[in-house]
Amino acid sequence: MALDILVLYGSYRRGRLGIRLADYIVREIEALGHKAELIDAKAVDLPMLDLRYSDYPAGEAPAAMAQLADRLTAADAFIVVAGEYNRGMQPGLKNLVDHYLKEFDRRPAAIASYSMGRFAGVNSHADWTVTLSAMGMAVVPERLSVGQIGQTLDENAHPQGEGGAALERGFAGFANTLIWWAEAAKAAR
Repeated sequence: MALDILVLYGSYRRGRLGIRLADYIVREIEALGHKAELIDAKAVDLPMLDLRYSDYPAGEAPAAMAQLADRLTAADAFIVVAGEYNRGMQPGLKNLVDHYLKEFDRRPAAIASYSMGRFAGVNSHADWTVTLSAMGMAVVPERLSVGQIGQTLDENAHPQGEGGAALERGFAGFANTLIWWAEAAKAAR
């Protein structure tokens, strides 16, 4: 049975390199026979958090926020593509996620972290693990970490060099673990 997996990405920077990892993940999840959709915080363009979706009276939330709430609720699992800024989370992705809560509850999430340097976003990964767990999500133990993102994936999101080969080797275990958790959670719902 095909799963519905959302890939959440949140860089607002010019020349964003992390979008390559998000595009790679969408393509690879689809190749496994599942539905994958990119949710790009910059494209959704929610305002800085003032009221969460649940704080609005029924029917009064901004249209983009309400549409995304429906899409999040329908998803079986999430992959958070987490860049690292100053050893922490990307503010755009955090802002997107903070607009919701119950829409994420009891759903599995996997974290794919990246950075320009060789540490592959490990600090951001740690921050997201705490945040997503606190939101009621089951964060899978398998991680995907990509260092030197600009050299690992080309402009068409195709792996290249040693980093690309490592990404391809690591993706199978990452995806299989998320799929197992997503199928289990879907059966329980």
